[in-house]
Amino acid sequence: MTGAPIALTCGEPAGVGLEIAEKAWLALKDELPFFLIADPTHLPGTVPHKLLQSPQEAAKVMADALPVLPHPFAAARTPGTALPENADGVVDVIAQAVDLAMEGEASAICTLPIHKKALKDGAEFPYPGHTEYLAALGGVDNAVMMLASDMLRVVPTTIHIPLSEVPAALTPALLEETLRITAKGLQTQFGIAVPRIAVAGLNPHAGEGGAMGHEDASVIAPVLESLRREGFDITGPLPADTMFHAAARARYDVAVCAYHDQALIPIKTLDFDGGVNVTLGLPFIRTSPDHGTAFDIAGTGQANPSSTIAALRMAAQMAQSA
Repeated sequence: MTGAPIALTCGEPAGVGLEIAEKAWLALKDELPFFLIADPTHLPGTVPHKLLQSPQEAAKVMADALPVLPHPFAAARTPGTALPENADGVVDVIAQAVDLAMEGEASAICTLPIHKKALKDGAEFPYPGHTEYLAALGGVDNAVMMLASDMLRVVPTTIHIPLSEVPAALTPALLEETLRITAKGLQTQFGIAVPRIAVAGLNPHAGEGGAMGHEDASVIAPVLESLRREGFDITGPLPADTMFHAAARARYDVAVCAYHDQALIPIKTLDFDGGVNVTLGLPFIRTSPDHGTAFDIAGTGQANPSSTIAALRMAAQMAQSA
């Protein structure tokens, strides 16, 4: 175990995150160092923990106890019910993790799930979600969400908007920026010198020559051609329905899709428990499990830690490549 440890943020304490953190420690305690930023009184207590004075202590205690950098919260943990009094604590833990990453005391950040409504109600949180808040903390205007596993990497160009708004939102500028950030992220954080990028069309059959929509030819294709002239290895626009079988996946490193479900359905079908949310374009490494707070099972011990374990492992791999 060498290098700075990974910072794991607690997320919404009323959800399954803290239960998963303890399970992740059991799986990874002999593999890689990480530390949890949380209120120690919120821990379920299924494993031993040790309080840290600084992140540097994490590697020394990792084999024997879950390393915890304490961050007091205003209220107790109530599994399944988010308390507005704890919203400021959730937000502040994320900011603390970013500070540690920017200062080099953490090699990467892995974020456990937050509950956006609870943050808006309790802390007037002005961001749509984790990604936008992290971008603001990192001083960047835009970041790209990538879902990744050993089987597939996907990037949705437009994310949490109604399907009816996608054609207008899918502008040449947005697509180009998404492709540039994606390519750079694969180069700098995944060690892929010339990423092979496959781009899905917006319409069925990628528009079929204009018979099923004009956006593929008028919006997507010119952007791809321009980037090819710069040396990007890009194919598309491709019919999305033939992009995700095994032989097709072998021909690219990442699939950039037009909208949320076009990207997320394939990866969640192929690897539901192993998918990792990666944010590209930040000045630090950030991964996250690809699930929410799961209030319905919080406190029951049923939460599956597979995605968080995969997210911590991917963060460690990315840190080695950076």
